[in-house]
Amino acid sequence: MRNWLVLLCPCVLGAALHLWLRLRSPPPARASGAGRADQLALLPQWKSSHYDVVVGVLSARNNHELRNVIRSTWLKHLVQHPALSQRVLVKFIIGAHGCEVPVEDREDPYSCKLLNITNPVLNQEIEAFSLLEDTSSGLSEDRVVSVSFRVLYPIVITSLGVFYDANDVGFQRNITVKLYQAEQEEALFIARFSPPSCGVQVNKLWYKPVEQFILPESFEGTIVWESQDLQGLVSRNLHKVTVNDGGGVLRVITTGEGALPHEFMEGVEGVAGGFLYTIQDENAEAQKRVTRPVPHRQGQR
Repeated sequence: MRNWLVLLCPCVLGAALHLWLRLRSPPPARASGAGRADQLALLPQWKSSHYDVVVGVLSARNNHELRNVIRSTWLKHLVQHPALSQRVLVKFIIGAHGCEVPVEDREDPYSCKLLNITNPVLNQEIEAFSLLEDTSSGLSEDRVVSVSFRVLYPIVITSLGVFYDANDVGFQRNITVKLYQAEQEEALFIARFSPPSCGVQVNKLWYKPVEQFILPESFEGTIVWESQDLQGLVSRNLHKVTVNDGGGVLRVITTGEGALPHEFMEGVEGVAGGFLYTIQDENAEAQKRVTRPVPHRQGQR
């Protein structure tokens, strides 16, 4: 599916560009005495070294077939078009070195990270984040905190949670926790914490159950904690919490990796709670649950 998107997106871009250039072109002269030389004088004269648009197509070194498909479809039309070929330049951007990790052994087809899953514990709840024993709890100034992650093997999130405040007796705050899928504006799961409804305390977190659906391999999402009170959240930097990846079935994505943040990223990068999840045996659980369909994005949130 992603390979088809790589091919279709440039096609849509090329069609939109073609329409835009046609709309920009001045209408032909209607005077009966105007000759072709006069009409050509109305059109801008483009030099061979000047282009309105330069399109860079990112491509892995070994994707020869995909590049040839582009060359034989929309790029061929562009090169042969008398006007577009003078206005638009297309170049493939290819890395100096290829990836030595086979595609089937990567975290995803578009990265060069080795997929390394070791002894996953199936059908047992795992805490995604946990505080160190000597970590003190206290409110921060951040009212919105978020963290992104990628699923490398199917999991089911069973509960969303928030860190407890050591200064509170019981639970005295109002917090909303939401899980978003990448590029989607509608939350998949929402858990609301308040003094009358604070869930169950496990270790140093309060948890509330959510509707359970399988998050498939390659799923990318973001958990957002938002305080509904004037004070901030009990939050921690990612380096001050323990990430329990279940033997490599999920990975936290940080802005320090050089990846562009998703448009739905909110607040400060960090952790203000966690979630409970189970690692699913795909063969045994396929008949019990189905992956939740995600609605198409309608606009900015």
